[in-house]
Amino acid sequence: MVNIKLKNFLKDSVKSIYESTKRFPITIGVCILLVIMLIITNENQSNLSKEAFEIIQRINMIISLGIPLSLCFKLIFEKKDMKKLNEVFIYILGIGALVLYYFYLLNDFKDTSIIRYIGLSIFLYLGFLYIPWLGNKKHYENYIIKVLGNFFLTVIYAVVIYFGFSAIIFTIDKLFSINIEWKIYYYMALIVFIVLMPSMFLAKIPYNNHDFSKVDYPKALKVLLLYIVIPLITIYTTILYAYFIKIIVTRNWPEGLVSHLVLWYSVITVGVVFFIHPLVDKNKLAKVFTFWIPKIIIPIIFMMFVSIGIRIREYGITENRYFVLVLGIWVLGIMIYFSAARKMKNIIIPISLSIIVLNAVFGPLSSFSISKYSQNKRFEEILVKNNMLYNGKIVKPKAKLPEKDKIEMSMILSYFKDKHSLNNVKYLPNNFETDDMTEVFGFPYTFAENGYGKKYHYFASDKLEKTIEIKDYDYLVSINDLINSRVEIKISEKINCTVYNHVLKIKDGEDIIYEKNIEEFIKIIFNKYNNELDNSEINIEDMTFEDENEKVKIKFIFNNISLESSGEGLIENINDIGLDIVLKIK
Repeated sequence: MVNIKLKNFLKDSVKSIYESTKRFPITIGVCILLVIMLIITNENQSNLSKEAFEIIQRINMIISLGIPLSLCFKLIFEKKDMKKLNEVFIYILGIGALVLYYFYLLNDFKDTSIIRYIGLSIFLYLGFLYIPWLGNKKHYENYIIKVLGNFFLTVIYAVVIYFGFSAIIFTIDKLFSINIEWKIYYYMALIVFIVLMPSMFLAKIPYNNHDFSKVDYPKALKVLLLYIVIPLITIYTTILYAYFIKIIVTRNWPEGLVSHLVLWYSVITVGVVFFIHPLVDKNKLAKVFTFWIPKIIIPIIFMMFVSIGIRIREYGITENRYFVLVLGIWVLGIMIYFSAARKMKNIIIPISLSIIVLNAVFGPLSSFSISKYSQNKRFEEILVKNNMLYNGKIVKPKAKLPEKDKIEMSMILSYFKDKHSLNNVKYLPNNFETDDMTEVFGFPYTFAENGYGKKYHYFASDKLEKTIEIKDYDYLVSINDLINSRVEIKISEKINCTVYNHVLKIKDGEDIIYEKNIEEFIKIIFNKYNNELDNSEINIEDMTFEDENEKVKIKFIFNNISLESSGEGLIENINDIGLDIVLKIK
């Protein structure tokens, strides 16, 4: 019986792969190409320079983007019944668009590029969910339930297949001492989750002429939504209203917490209303919930807007606040639609969301454009308030600046350097660098303090880009996450190394042959770089220190240091240290 079931499963799997390859040949081909590229990347990673590795990573990201793009094209072709020649032409245009995207919109790994890439991916996958149903008026919810149900089922199959084969390979490896490399498990994961799983899933995608009018609503989903999720949302709504009343009475508006509590609750509620819509005419609870929850939730959403508005008024718009604000506007629009529409067309939910997502990452109203405008406006207001603008140029202040203004200007510059470019900051002189802060503004970069009056600092070396000379040493000791715990490392039969309270001791048997407090080196790094705007790429030479005595020659190579300092510029606490120690016993 087991053999028959296994045989049937394998037969169905092969059939699914065949059907999906026949229906979505380009998509499956792109998946296979991505796996091949990822394997090549892994095999050659140690021989690649940082620049070459980043280029290949960007190519792999573009190939990944080709998966949802090809799916959308194929579903459009099925809906429009296009000629093969036209399909080929559109695929060529798609390839050209991906090439242009690679050169002009994915030329680095800064936040802007990554956020835009994620946004475009979401837009395409949402398109995959609604393109087949454009023009169809009914039963869209049943179609989505079918698609998502098949997706989760396919994920379970893929996980079982992967771990099953992994267990087989692991057992053979250990029993027969074959010494199978661990990368085999990685390659197998690529094949299962990027080729096999999509093949099995795409074979189950219904055609756009499929009749969903007689599809039974899944009993498990019905029980989950009606008798578990809806009561939980009702309780959560009651708690939010109680909190809302408390805020009105105390007039003490929280700044950040409410936005996230309300936003994700509202998004989940939209999803619940969407999925229970087929039950509205059959179940009284579903009908009552669908009628009342959109109206009840609207005042709570306005409360969220007040909360996020406080943050925006004080600190301006950034990408994160933009996303919260825009997603909140979308949820509000959907709730108003639910409240006003006589007959809901729920396909408007993914369509409108995809438009919102695309607008958020492209164009003059994107998160990047609005955030840069907002932060530049804040920057200009601070300069004007402190009389630091003259004929469109920055001048040093005549009076001492408030500490708050120093911090805010520093944070704005840090935002542009990390997220965009200092060239996007208005009024800055050409070729401005962070080392020019004192010369241009009359004060160095000023860190924001935490609630205890301390400032956070993080220093990291550019070790990945450099070669470290260790030919005159015998041993390499790597220590990560070094805090105040005791670290003991056995170097040889007689030689031991211990680090406790940042004091390094090397023993030969019971004799201490070397002792050093490594805080001395940390203070040197801190004193040199504590006023830098961006400490993420410190020259490895400045993070390396050599020392020796009559018995030991040693080199300390700091990879990263995290610490806190007081307002007076003194180290208060060292949170984390990562370093390599190379040494020679004389």
